[in-house]
Amino acid sequence: MRISAMAQMLVSEADFTLPDPALVASRLIEHMAEHDVVCETSGASTTAHLGIGSGVLEATQSCLKVRVEAPDLGALELLREFVVSHVAEFADGVKPAFAWRGNVSKGARLANFREVRLKSAVDLTPRMRRLTFTGDVARFAGDEEIHVRLYFPPEGVSEPEWPRPGADGGIVWPSDEKRPEVRYYTVRRADVEAGEIEIDVLLHDDAGPGSAFASAARPGAICGMAGPVGRIAPVSDWTLLAGDETALPAIARMLELMPDEARGLALIEVDGPADELPIRTPEGVALRWIHRTTEPSERPLVDAIRTAEIPSNSSDAYIWVACEHGDAKAIRSHLRTDRGLQRDRHQVVGYWERSTEAHA
Repeated sequence: MRISAMAQMLVSEADFTLPDPALVASRLIEHMAEHDVVCETSGASTTAHLGIGSGVLEATQSCLKVRVEAPDLGALELLREFVVSHVAEFADGVKPAFAWRGNVSKGARLANFREVRLKSAVDLTPRMRRLTFTGDVARFAGDEEIHVRLYFPPEGVSEPEWPRPGADGGIVWPSDEKRPEVRYYTVRRADVEAGEIEIDVLLHDDAGPGSAFASAARPGAICGMAGPVGRIAPVSDWTLLAGDETALPAIARMLELMPDEARGLALIEVDGPADELPIRTPEGVALRWIHRTTEPSERPLVDAIRTAEIPSNSSDAYIWVACEHGDAKAIRSHLRTDRGLQRDRHQVVGYWERSTEAHA
């Protein structure tokens, strides 16, 4: 979803009462900057450009004032949820009082939410499983935002309960025993006519909710889906796409969406040859598979990006990377410090943390 300057934007505003609004604001801004969100500060206000919309933060003595804007109600819901969850995270256990004003959700379900049912599961590699869901998937079929949020009900819950709009304009979640777990995934393919959508899930020994669901993979199982979200690499003179297995579905989708005349390089770190997948790649984009070593101190993806040949004469090179948080931090530093790359010419995202493997 590209936001046109002429598009009519929907707006929600809220005042979060906090003991230290400035501290929470600074933590939130720092968090967004770490995830390559462009933030611009003017006086007491900071504007964050969040892809599906934008947000403005202003800390006063008594509260954190927030304004979010988006072109549709579904995107606005995501922005409100982003703000609420992160304000709670950075408020050191304090539960702020707030109420959203303006364009708020009033239906029985969130505008960007759909319930989907598992149709089939197919193993692509020993660690990657493709799940095909059926349902009303038209909302997720675009090519500009290719990620969705999957809601996994707790095991043993026969009738899932989903988040819903609250009276304060926020989101009301089910009780803890029925609350679904949420993870982000890439849409590999969506067939609106057939009502099908495909999601590739990485399987882990220490399974998180997504991996556990995919491992069980019983046809008929119900999930929730919301979105779409997530920026893809823009069309550029030359593009570098890089990541580990967690980013493999996104890199594969972006390679398939590239024009035939595209030029660039794709670097994908996996355990070994068995984890490689056939991917349609433009003739001018080289695909390199990087096999991981058993030495935990080695960082093959970081090293590959450090030594990659990026055309110095290209005025429009773009780099997109998604991987482990520590590796992402090192890559981001290299691109900005050693390569002198401007913020608008790269996106580097941490998908998981090595200590917890929280992404999946």
